[in-house]
Amino acid sequence: MAGEIHTTDLSTLKINRTPQTQSSNTKWIIIAIILCCVIGGGYFLMNSTSVEVETMQVFTSQSSSSETILTGQGYVVAQRKAAISSKATGRLDALYVIEGDKVKQGDIIGRIESADVQAALDQQKAQLEVQKAALENATAELEDAEISLKRQQELRKENVGTQADLDAAINRVKKAKAQIQSAKASIATQESAIRASLVQVENTIIRAPFDGTILNKNANVGEVITALGGAAGSRGAVVTLADMTSLQVEADVSESAIQKIQENQPVEISVSAISDKKYKGIVNKIIPTADRAKGTVQVKIRFDDIDERVLPEMGAKVNFLKINTVVNEIESKPKLLIPQTAIQTKNGKKTVFVVKDNAAQETAVSTGTILGEYVEITNGLMNGDVIILAPSDNIQQGSKVQIKK
Repeated sequence: MAGEIHTTDLSTLKINRTPQTQSSNTKWIIIAIILCCVIGGGYFLMNSTSVEVETMQVFTSQSSSSETILTGQGYVVAQRKAAISSKATGRLDALYVIEGDKVKQGDIIGRIESADVQAALDQQKAQLEVQKAALENATAELEDAEISLKRQQELRKENVGTQADLDAAINRVKKAKAQIQSAKASIATQESAIRASLVQVENTIIRAPFDGTILNKNANVGEVITALGGAAGSRGAVVTLADMTSLQVEADVSESAIQKIQENQPVEISVSAISDKKYKGIVNKIIPTADRAKGTVQVKIRFDDIDERVLPEMGAKVNFLKINTVVNEIESKPKLLIPQTAIQTKNGKKTVFVVKDNAAQETAVSTGTILGEYVEITNGLMNGDVIILAPSDNIQQGSKVQIKK
């Protein structure tokens, strides 16, 4: 109809925003999940990847700090040490020592089975008796030949015997003498064979080459022992023997400071396992070569006094003293010493990393007297703590660490 106004319900004209909203929400959820994975993965990698570090155990030391010019660290080493084996190859039949036993030079440590070489020796001895019997037979033949020759010579003088009989008697004597010489030579040869067999039997006996203490038992009864030790399933050494009177400290000294050290220089030795005693010593030998990897020179220190508590492979710290120092009086108060390289300075505070449960724990410390390459710790550490030497920048609080062997 003309002039009629039509109305339309505009409420039905709505924009459907629901799919777009759901899509946007899904997108943000995915982004959040990815971020969580990245952050969690990074945290996992940071805490699961172990950093390989060098460490040392902190210990107290009593030292004449005023006389110390340099400090080195090393280990107690036996200068006279040997892995004892047999010269022959065979099955270990008996072992008469265990770890810790003390032996004298020539003492029997063990034996390997020797039935075969003993049988060969018995055979050689029996053959010698045969040779001796042959000599006796040749001797008797010579005596009879000489009697016959004398008789033929008398008959020839009386023109009763013939020249042919006399010549035969002379040849018989010569032959008997030759048989005696042959028998004697055979006896000498047989005696040499017996001596060789005796050596073979002796090679089955394992003896101590010098006075010492058994450190390790490397084989058990029933195992095959060979001098070379290269065969599969065989042992090269039966025991390890060390002369405990030959113990020395082998310490590493920085090559830049080696000029401060000279032979017969007095030292003080701290053994890490023995905290109640300081040992006197002198520089015995400076090895004339450097370790290019570590930049150090090895110095051997001889003990002036030592006791049974000092054992091979124990850790030791050496304080090199001034040349004219007489090591008589030791400071009564022990000092807790660590290398200066273990200390870091952050925001004016000195810290070290202590290893606990295979993780690095940053610990604030206070320092005191500097002794060569070491420094005294007056607060923050305890005797026995394990610290990281020269920590790298990637070591942080809580970092997982693995100690270098």
